[in-house]
Amino acid sequence: MRFCIVIPVYNHDSAVLSVLENLNKFQLPCILINDGSSVECGQNLFRYAQDRADWVTLINRPENGGKGIAVLDGFKYAIATGFTHAIQIDADGQHNTNDIPMILEMSRNSPNQLIFGKPVYESCAPLSRRYGRYIANFWVWVNTLSFAIADGMCGFRLYPLHAVQKILNNDIKLESGMAFDIDIAVRLYWEKFDVINFSTIVTYPLDGISHYKILNDNWQITKTHTKLFFGMLYRVIDLMARHF
Repeated sequence: MRFCIVIPVYNHDSAVLSVLENLNKFQLPCILINDGSSVECGQNLFRYAQDRADWVTLINRPENGGKGIAVLDGFKYAIATGFTHAIQIDADGQHNTNDIPMILEMSRNSPNQLIFGKPVYESCAPLSRRYGRYIANFWVWVNTLSFAIADGMCGFRLYPLHAVQKILNNDIKLESGMAFDIDIAVRLYWEKFDVINFSTIVTYPLDGISHYKILNDNWQITKTHTKLFFGMLYRVIDLMARHF
């Protein structure tokens, strides 16, 4: 098993430096994807990668494509370079990197399973974000006919890359933006990959920058759930049979 870390970055150069400092002790290969950030951010990311060239690789996208596009670029690079599993983590510092040894151990014990974070929020988390997640997760449970995925939006998770490759081989067009995490989670469950959930403390961004656009991203998430709902109807017999 070969593990790596994939971090999509869009103008979080200050926060991602702290993330890299926290990751340094693990010495896991890390793939940073610069998703069309500002010139200044791009220069800083280049410097960070140069200073850590023994374990950090930087991929530069010419323009911002969205979180999903950036993460998939990281996965494709990881697959091409022989990694078997990838930990996805956000660049803004909200995820608890100290959970990584636990995630790795779970994956070693269950190498074919998805390992998804279930957020435990600190008091600084906006109430609107928490309640929005409850609604989003309700539709994840509907679209999988299961409570197997405790949280479909948490961006702290581990993927067996052969599972991602199966989605890529099927030429499925995944959501490019914030709805990506929901889309790929549900589709991988449909492909019969089981899920292990772990509780993880989530804080809110170190640099105060959030790229979550309430109206646009919620609309995209709503459209994604609608699309997945009709996909669930097509698979309803298989999904129900899976429980028996």
